[in-house]
Amino acid sequence: MAHAHESNTKRIWFVFGLLSLVTIVEVILGIAKPEALFMNNFLYMNLLNWIFIILTIVKAYYIVWAFMHIEGEKGSLRWSVVAPLVFLVLYLLFIILIEGDYIFEVFKDANNYKWLF
Repeated sequence: MAHAHESNTKRIWFVFGLLSLVTIVEVILGIAKPEALFMNNFLYMNLLNWIFIILTIVKAYYIVWAFMHIEGEKGSLRWSVVAPLVFLVLYLLFIILIEGDYIFEVFKDANNYKWLF
């Protein structure tokens, strides 16, 4: 029984270290804002924002995987939890990028509208 406790403790510390490392990288990138990432665009958004989105998804994945114990479940249950979330996150990103780009272009090209935000 003590062996299982030690194994869980190591796993928790590993996940804690990994999540901490990803958070530290996010904070450093947010403070430094490297120009090579901030000024280059990919799919209507700068690379720095894409990195933040990817790192946030990695953190969410490890939180669900480790602390909600999804790794011990059958594959069908894992996919029934993960697939809708992946679909909804990708759909939300698509909508935000398309609508945000449209609004930006309307306000950029029109003289009659003022930036209210």
